[in-house]
Amino acid sequence: MSDLLTVRARLAAPVETVRRALTDPAELRVWLAEHAEVDLPRRYEFWGRYTPEGDAPRQRLLHADERTLRFAWTLDGVETTTEFELTPEDGSTVLTLRQSHFSFEEAMSGSSIRGVLQTFWALAIANLNAHLEGRPLLPRTDFTSADLRGEVLIDAPMDKVWTSLTDSEQASAWFGFPIGIEPWVGGRYAMGGFDAGYAAKVVDLTPGRALSVDWGPTGVSTWELAESGGRTKLTFVQSGFDESNPPYAAWSGSVAGLAELRRFHEEANWQPIWLAEEMPSNA
Repeated sequence: MSDLLTVRARLAAPVETVRRALTDPAELRVWLAEHAEVDLPRRYEFWGRYTPEGDAPRQRLLHADERTLRFAWTLDGVETTTEFELTPEDGSTVLTLRQSHFSFEEAMSGSSIRGVLQTFWALAIANLNAHLEGRPLLPRTDFTSADLRGEVLIDAPMDKVWTSLTDSEQASAWFGFPIGIEPWVGGRYAMGGFDAGYAAKVVDLTPGRALSVDWGPTGVSTWELAESGGRTKLTFVQSGFDESNPPYAAWSGSVAGLAELRRFHEEANWQPIWLAEEMPSNA
């Protein structure tokens, strides 16, 4: 069974600017893909190492106007459909993404590359907003590599960043999903909160500096903090997984969350870009 995935985000630019970022190949190469070619209304293609099955362009343009962009995208032998809809709102833009053929089961098992679609688009949209805000982009997922590591600079003191990584209330706020954290070795790290069922385990912790969480089959996530010119450098690594089937979906989602961690610290009146998502429906 596949679902229609719907994601909504408020982006920091007017519709015309967002549409240009979505359709100008030079801009697409900045925030989305290694390679992109666009010739509306005939062609819309992107590919390369930052794109699932990106050895060749696999998109087919279906529709493009001033507010909507829709294309078919063949992944793992199945033609999916992706749609962007832009709605103006007080000088900003509400972007609605609709993606067909997404399966939570495939996301959890890694049985199909289509399982990355939710977090691939979350990271892409987070980087689109960073591009529009003039912030450095977060590392894009390299789908040709099993080396899952990256770093981000946050304009905040280390102690504040550490608290936001290890305090359940703050982590739940910037990640946009309940997280229960027991910040000690052997403690639980529970996505969905402590009552949600399965919880990962804290396996290493250096107070104020480093935290490692064991997720089982998807490996161990490690966050390390270091002072850097008055800012905090956060290095994050995923390790200990089956390198023949890297956990690209989990990794992309974790990296996407760090965009809001940075905004959480750097914006005086922080509000997340993400708006309430519609429940998936059968497709």
